[in-house]
Amino acid sequence: MTIFQAIILAIIEGLTEFLPVSSTGHMIIGSSLMGIQSDEFVKLFTVAIQLGAILSVIVLYFKHFFQSFGFYFKLLVAFLPAVFFGLLLSDKIDQLLESPLGVAIALLLGGIILLFVDKWFKDGEIDNHNDISYSTAFKIGLFQCISMIPGTSRSAATIVGGMSQRLSRKAAAEFSFFLAVPTMFGATTKKLYDFYKDGFVISGDQVNLLIIGNVVAFIVAMLAIRYFITFLQTKGFKIFGWYRIIVGGIILLLLVSGYDLHVI
Repeated sequence: MTIFQAIILAIIEGLTEFLPVSSTGHMIIGSSLMGIQSDEFVKLFTVAIQLGAILSVIVLYFKHFFQSFGFYFKLLVAFLPAVFFGLLLSDKIDQLLESPLGVAIALLLGGIILLFVDKWFKDGEIDNHNDISYSTAFKIGLFQCISMIPGTSRSAATIVGGMSQRLSRKAAAEFSFFLAVPTMFGATTKKLYDFYKDGFVISGDQVNLLIIGNVVAFIVAMLAIRYFITFLQTKGFKIFGWYRIIVGGIILLLLVSGYDLHVI
């Protein structure tokens, strides 16, 4: 992987991680078009640069992380289903990650759902994440587990899950951002552990790529989050639904044409 390729992947990560469009689907297209060969470091890189995206959430919502212990307990309650099902279904998830066709189908189906979300959940009564109950947090955590299917989008699953529990678009999106912190940190930690457990070592050049990737992902994610909240409040989800359908269609066309797509 070159520095240029690392920067492009980090831009993709920063733009798509918090939008309901599936970062996995975009990583497939981006890495394949750039001819990046999947190996253990590339797999680690695509997960580890999530730390930059996590930091953007902490910086933008700094005050929220120091309001009360109840805030952390709610995040823990919402995070626990992902821990349970992630450990239980880890082998099955790895198998799904090997299927670009599955990712394309998930993108298409999720896109169709987003076309109707604004009609299904028009009036969210809860406009402040502080008013979210523990039971609601747990239910949103269950929705997050759906995103273990590659191509679904963690952001889409948790935001739609929040809106189904009477959260406003803004409150659902913000809680999705907050929940990303323990979820993505946990995924990165596990990936690093597995990397070293399997006997791999990160070289000096690879460390530089990780630093560059995280810095770029941090900056881009900051911008994406800022504009996403405003856009979501005024425009809704329909444009993201059509966009997902287009991306899923592109992946299907590439597969039909015999293009060698791979999930990194």
